Amino acid sequence: MSQASKVASSVLGPVLLGLLVSSMATGYMGCKKDEPPPPLPSAAPAPVPTPTAALEILPEEQPAASASASVKKPTGGVPAQSFAKCCAALTQNAASAPEPTKTTLTQAAGMCNSLVAAGKSGPGVVSAIQGALRGIGMPSACL
Repeated sequence: MSQASKVASSVLGPVLLGLLVSSMATGYMGCKKDEPPPPLPSAAPAPVPTPTAALEILPEEQPAASASASVKKPTGGVPAQSFAKCCAALTQNAASAPEPTKTTLTQAAGMCNSLVAAGKSGPGVVSAIQGALRGIGMPSACL
């Protein structure tokens, strides 16, 4: 055997032995089994609804006769003259309001003036003005 082959075999032996030992150690460590996961907690039991008693519907109590006699019932409606004040209030509010509120108030005032000129009065006029206002508050003169 030559000198080179003696050196190669003397170096190669310990290297191969080291590789064999490390691969066996890795193989042994890799064979560990994982522990099973812990069991999941059980679901809480569903709450049982409590029974409720049925509601009783009682008839309304009738007001005493003396109380109903003291309450004045509206007669006729609001005269057209008071709606003229409502129209004036709508016009005044429209003058100081920003757009698009100004346009809505101006249209409601115009409709109010035409109804007053036609001699209309009563709850129909109030509901027509409320419809024209589209959610904008009515002046107190109109109520």
